[in-house]
Amino acid sequence: MKIVNRGFLIVSPKQPFFDWANEFEEEIFFSEEDDVEPTIYLVDEDFIETEQVIRDQFKKIFLNELNMITENTEDHPKINEQLFYEWFSVTAGTTIIDTQSADLKRFDLD
Repeated sequence: MKIVNRGFLIVSPKQPFFDWANEFEEEIFFSEEDDVEPTIYLVDEDFIETEQVIRDQFKKIFLNELNMITENTEDHPKINEQLFYEWFSVTAGTTIIDTQSADLKRFDLD
């Protein structure tokens, strides 16, 4: 096993995000009651204050979550930190252990 030199933010959508997402999906109904998989974002491992890490990253995270539903930015709400906390819950940590022997691979989303 290997320790990965990153911290993490686990971002889980709340019902207000699902309400917005349901405006764009006709075949799928999203609900907070569903077992929806969160997204894990890797961040600098040496953070001390969780709030500061979230403040530094929330715009990129929010935009990525919105783009998973629709990439039409005209349909996106105005992104701000208050709305981020209304739409998502976040858990942070600093220890990631890779249990696999294969090398990690990265793919750019941009």
